[in-house]
Amino acid sequence: MRAHPAGPLHADGVGSHPSLDRPVDVDAVNRIAPDVWPASCERGADGSLSVGGVDVRDAAAEYGTPLFLLDEADLRARARRFRDAYAAAGAPVVYYAAKAFLTTTIARWVAEEGLGIDVASGGELAVALRAGVPGDRLLMHGNNKSMAEIDAAVDAGVGRIVVDSFDDVVRIADAAQRAGIVQSVLVRVTVGVEAHTHEFIATAHEDQKFGLSMASGAAQEAVRRIVALPSLRFAGLHSHIGSQIFDAAGFQVAAARVVALARRLREEDGVEVAELNLGGGMGIAYLESDDPLDVADMAAQIGDIVGKECADAGMELPRLAFEPGRAIVGPTAITVYEVGTVKHVELDRGAVRTYVSVDGGMSDNIRTALYDAEYTVALASRASTAEPVLCRVVGKHCESGDVVVRDAWLPGDLAPGDLLAVAATGAYCRAMASNYNYLPRPAVVSARDGATATVLRRETIADLLALDPGA
Repeated sequence: MRAHPAGPLHADGVGSHPSLDRPVDVDAVNRIAPDVWPASCERGADGSLSVGGVDVRDAAAEYGTPLFLLDEADLRARARRFRDAYAAAGAPVVYYAAKAFLTTTIARWVAEEGLGIDVASGGELAVALRAGVPGDRLLMHGNNKSMAEIDAAVDAGVGRIVVDSFDDVVRIADAAQRAGIVQSVLVRVTVGVEAHTHEFIATAHEDQKFGLSMASGAAQEAVRRIVALPSLRFAGLHSHIGSQIFDAAGFQVAAARVVALARRLREEDGVEVAELNLGGGMGIAYLESDDPLDVADMAAQIGDIVGKECADAGMELPRLAFEPGRAIVGPTAITVYEVGTVKHVELDRGAVRTYVSVDGGMSDNIRTALYDAEYTVALASRASTAEPVLCRVVGKHCESGDVVVRDAWLPGDLAPGDLLAVAATGAYCRAMASNYNYLPRPAVVSARDGATATVLRRETIADLLALDPGA
């Protein structure tokens, strides 16, 4: 079974693919769907794409390819939309989920737009702090936080540390006691709900590495241990039900179960839940056929769901918090590749597949190989009226599974030297990038008002050799 966060067929782990029927017309191949591409992305009169007023050809010439080209204004606008929509729904704090993609520049942007940051390692914590984000606007996750990471979080004054195990309780309490502080913590609860796109599965028991089970009583026991320790302050509960979620249906069941736990804590242990963090997982459109719920609509629906559950339980509404990542950064970036080879392979019954090899691949986007993820790709450097052909866009790595876009219709006159752009690659692409086959990782460049700025410079062979003491 293929592992996947919201893969095409979700719970069964088997990938499906968009229709392979020929597009209605050539315009369908060249269309830039606004819900998929960055807000400023458009085709010029000569057919080339631009982002933030920057022509992809100019960006590729200056920074090389592969290249992540990021729309700064779009990212900031998305951060503001989440801030405002969720504040209206009772969530005064929205944390940007750093695991989607983090640099000091990104951290500054989201902090300037009023968001906190959710970090999941000592490295992410260090980046956020280096960017100047105050510790009290940070939240720290992790199912296996080291003592060094916990000490660093406590020393930095991190506002919330999420308890993920009984070991966490002991370690965080020890670190806080040695620092002479009282550390606020949330307890991560597994509620037996897995949600992806328009589907969710509710189960009685939880089988995952994250959090403490409600069904077994582990979550309630963790709260009891926390309130008994003078160096810890129980701030509330945390729940995360999935990723790439397109509607609020899964939150209905999750909220009912978390509120039920909050009611038990009040009635059986005299503990009030002042804060409820419902995690992230809000989805984006990778394909034109994807239809995630509008940010404001999702926020309002989740707020109404939690409010109703609390009212039914006779409880006041806790302060809510959320952790979007992909939904903020994902749609704001494209990856620009240069075509290297074009190969036509005969299939059964006379069919032909065209393999288009680009100068990156699974080292800068592992999601297709790992999750059967689907993407939209377009010719980016010129116009074409050629009839579309069915293509598979592949990378240059020594792996047959090195696929960037599994099935896509592209102009039939595609040739070496052309530039392709893959949409919605801001999340979990550069963040999960590797140096497989000793490929240096690509640069990340922001574009705004016709100007570019380096967010991450391109790695060089010298960078890679610098790690090798025998070189």
